Amino acid sequence: MLTIEQLNAFGANTAEGLSRCFGNETFYLRLVAMIPAEGNFDKLQSAVEAGDLTEAFEAAHALKGVVGNLSLTPLYDKICEITELLRAKIATDYAPLLGEVMAMRDALKAMCEG
Repeated sequence: MLTIEQLNAFGANTAEGLSRCFGNETFYLRLVAMIPAEGNFDKLQSAVEAGDLTEAFEAAHALKGVVGNLSLTPLYDKICEITELLRAKIATDYAPLLGEVMAMRDALKAMCEG
């Protein structure tokens, strides 16, 4: 079961995230546990692989909002990075950064399932 301590070790700002959930730890943890299944991760990956920077930007931007509201800081920082590159439609190899985002999602998923 996911804990605040695990999220703190992950680098999340749980105090900030909890404050957005009115201090309700159960509610906060339930919301965080939903993040790995967020469909925009798959949309982002598919769009990047297809070279559709507009669709990739939309998925990244949506993730930025959801992850940011829960103060999942390390994941948020990586998503911000890819969002800004996509916003500017910079032609680059997104695979390394996308790989980091997906690895962080997978680490969060493992915590949620553990």
